[in-house]
Amino acid sequence: MRTIQAADRVIWGEGNPKAPLMMILDNPGAREDREGNSFLCGTRETLQFGMREAGIDVNDVYVTYLLKCRPMRVYNKPEARAACLPHLQQQLFQKQPLVLFGFGNVVAEAIFTDKESASVKELRGSWYELQGTPISFTYHPLAVRRRPNLLRFFVEDLKALKEKWKEIQLGRI
Repeated sequence: MRTIQAADRVIWGEGNPKAPLMMILDNPGAREDREGNSFLCGTRETLQFGMREAGIDVNDVYVTYLLKCRPMRVYNKPEARAACLPHLQQQLFQKQPLVLFGFGNVVAEAIFTDKESASVKELRGSWYELQGTPISFTYHPLAVRRRPNLLRFFVEDLKALKEKWKEIQLGRI
């Protein structure tokens, strides 16, 4: 019998573990869980397209998940987020990325628990802090696939991520 999570495996993330940019998605999907590979299918395609358009090299990125396991269809979202957030916080502490970037309302709501309804629509275009690291948000890649009119904003936001990273790098010299 499964509890909060309906996963066969834990999926921490994918990419360069020493990357300066850490991207945060909501949770692994069924295919990721089944195959044991993170960051698959439509999410990967859309994200990689946006990164190419923004000029972000995949080697500069580590992609992780808020929920480290695939959730059941019906689950207590606040409870699952609360259970998994410390693991994300530990990843941030260990990896020390220069910039964070969250995708979708689930990630925004989990990070900004003090906001009544943190949404990408209201948060995108601005920078905030999480554990002393700058963070911004954009639409989830699957939302962009379903609503192609969001692609322009998605790419703009990824370009802003690259600019923020450059700004931080210049400040470290």
